[in-house]
Amino acid sequence: MDQIKIGKFIASCRKEQGMTQAALAEKLGISDRAVSKWENGRSMPDSGIMLELCGLLKINVNELLSGEKIMAEVYDRRAEENMIEMKRQIEEQNRQMLRIEVLFGIPAFIAAFSLILVGAFADIPEWLQAVLIAVGVTFIVVLALVGVVIEQKAGYYECQKCGYRLVPTYFRTLNAPHMGRTRLMKCPKCGERSWQKKVLTDEQEQK
Repeated sequence: MDQIKIGKFIASCRKEQGMTQAALAEKLGISDRAVSKWENGRSMPDSGIMLELCGLLKINVNELLSGEKIMAEVYDRRAEENMIEMKRQIEEQNRQMLRIEVLFGIPAFIAAFSLILVGAFADIPEWLQAVLIAVGVTFIVVLALVGVVIEQKAGYYECQKCGYRLVPTYFRTLNAPHMGRTRLMKCPKCGERSWQKKVLTDEQEQK
């Protein structure tokens, strides 16, 4: 999506409705700085306020995402293009989150484990040994909890029995036995337990 084009379109529609950035921001319950960022193409409106924003600007979501008014005869085609682009962006965001987990998680784990080894085997005072081990263990626990957050939010888990894709709750993800990014969970659709693999998109939405 062309954020610059969308930003200019938002600014144009806002002016057509006779609103300042501050007035639009107040109606949406956000800061005028956020509106300024949209109009300068530096960010996009959150999905949670898109409908309200479109209502205030007298446009629809497809027009917002296209950055222009859409004629009736091309509306369906443009809507499909916008949906495909949104799915592509979501998939890329999920992929980047999982990359971050690996790029930062592995070095951080090595550093924390090194602290534990130093604390356990280095010829240093016992109190310092205890501190290093405690810090290392705490760091590893925090890394594991943050890693679960990333995995839970990035993409979906696919049931190997029926193919249903879901985003489980954080605690369900945390408590599920796992091998890498594959977790043993019960499918809410078919009721079967299987080793559910991490995938980046929701297949049901693509059908």
